[in-house]
Amino acid sequence: MRVVMFGYQTWGHRTLQALLDSEHDVVLVVTHPKSDHAYEKIWSDSVADLAEEHGVPVLIRNRPDDDELFERLKDADPDIIVANNWRTWIPPRIFALPRRGTLNVHDSLLPKYAGFSPLIWALINGESEVGVTAHMMNDELDAGDIVRQEAVAVGPTDTATDLFHKTVDLIAPVTVGALALIASGQTEFTPQDRSQATFFHKRSAEDIRIDWNWPAEDLERLVRAQSEPYPSAFTFHRGRRLEVLAAVVSQGRYGGTPGRIFYREGDGVVIVAGADARMGRNHGLAVTRVRTEDGRELSAADYFTSMGGYLTSRP
Repeated sequence: MRVVMFGYQTWGHRTLQALLDSEHDVVLVVTHPKSDHAYEKIWSDSVADLAEEHGVPVLIRNRPDDDELFERLKDADPDIIVANNWRTWIPPRIFALPRRGTLNVHDSLLPKYAGFSPLIWALINGESEVGVTAHMMNDELDAGDIVRQEAVAVGPTDTATDLFHKTVDLIAPVTVGALALIASGQTEFTPQDRSQATFFHKRSAEDIRIDWNWPAEDLERLVRAQSEPYPSAFTFHRGRRLEVLAAVVSQGRYGGTPGRIFYREGDGVVIVAGADARMGRNHGLAVTRVRTEDGRELSAADYFTSMGGYLTSRP
């Protein structure tokens, strides 16, 4: 099939590589310009560079809604568009243009986690598995019929970085497998159960700020979700920003004011956590490694020695 690809960053790069390695003919690539947004500088393999290395024409767009792009797409005469990690709305006149429509490849197990940063949100929410879904695009966000979907388990110590590597390896088999079904003439696929749909926005600084009223189990997953190279979860100590790089749920249960620096346990320093912590029913968060405002990375025990006090959500 003649394929036009819309994609960006490492997800788009992996998709394009899978298409170039397949029997299909990539006739045009559309990608975004480079961005300075913190999350978009991560996993930033260039789709444009890969396309140019293989002699595939490239168009750079923030939004695919101009007449020049539409004419270039018509001239390319695609059987299908394949999109992965395209960051803006694709209008109906674009996604409906190819003879076999547009296949969108999304890094979640749709209908859950439509939208942005699905791996991070899924880890924070304690999901047992994540995955990749190839679905036919329609005029709702990540809502079209599912062509192929594969899942991987979330391990008890997995970080968002671990889940990225697990799921990025699914892109090629999911994409090429879905195209094989479409090329075979199949047109009926699995409708999504929209009653199960969840939607998430692009993550911001507010989403990585630690709220000590959360249970320790949730905070431990937040720390893992915001692992390097993502921006680290952070709190404030004595008015200064403090990044929490590693933490575990405490073995003991601790009562008192959420955010109180309480007790050394193993390799960590326990911070009281949870809205009902005053009842003494909660596990604390045993913080093991931190980074200070001036960039020093050190063990929490070394940092908190003789300092005491509270960790707060605001300076």
